[in-house]
Amino acid sequence: MIYIVLSVLFNAVLFIILKLFSRFNINTLQALVVNYFIAFVMGLLFTESAFDYSKIIEKQWYPGSLLLGFLFISVFYATAITSQRNGLSVASVASKMSVIIPICFGVLLFNEKLGIAKIIGIVMALVAVYFTSKKEKGAVADSKNLLYPILVFFGAGAIDTSLKILQNDYLPENEISLFSSHTFLIAFLVGSIVIGITIFKNKMKIEGKNILAGIILGVPNYFSLYYLIKMLDSEVFESSTIFTIHNVAIVMVSTLVGILFFNEKISMRNAIGISMALLAIFLVTN
Repeated sequence: MIYIVLSVLFNAVLFIILKLFSRFNINTLQALVVNYFIAFVMGLLFTESAFDYSKIIEKQWYPGSLLLGFLFISVFYATAITSQRNGLSVASVASKMSVIIPICFGVLLFNEKLGIAKIIGIVMALVAVYFTSKKEKGAVADSKNLLYPILVFFGAGAIDTSLKILQNDYLPENEISLFSSHTFLIAFLVGSIVIGITIFKNKMKIEGKNILAGIILGVPNYFSLYYLIKMLDSEVFESSTIFTIHNVAIVMVSTLVGILFFNEKISMRNAIGISMALLAIFLVTN
């Protein structure tokens, strides 16, 4: 249970930092790429194995790590575009509603059982995510901009599902830091290529404040992935239960942080969503 709490807390820290990006006019792409490099270095510091690439490519989890590295930065970029074109609430709902994808795969691949109470809890959790995330009036997706919310939905679901499969079948516990470090390295390399193209095409300048922001973001980002994998590895609950608790808790904590530290207003819809989320967690864990 401690790993669920730690994963949620580090995700909440990420939320705070990302909220501050807009306040200080941080270039998200630049900060994101630096963040992945810092997360890569953090993995090197905590890994129990030497970072020998000739041996890493022989690991069973290597292909999955390559895929995840690409997905990490791609989904984050799609989330940023969704926020700009459709609103923050649409991006949040698309990301967190994707929990239904790993839940379905958990039932299909790992023979997890869904009783009536758990099914009701999962459905209630999805409704709670929508209600709690809905803060903007009129943040309805324009039909011509539906592509990015769809990409966020399936991309975030693919990340969670891939992590569960890798953790369950291919990733030894003593290689979690090495795996995390390599995954962040791939995300950094992909992002560096994108930045290089942007600099060449649009003459974008690298600014010191963006580098500093990336450094600050990188530390909690590393631990958010590390404890997410440890959470899946703990096997306290089935993955369908864990992902439901995890995503709902992140939305709840993020909402409370927004209220306490960013003076965001809580509507009746948000309050109902938080209440439903608490009831959903009770149902899926009993």
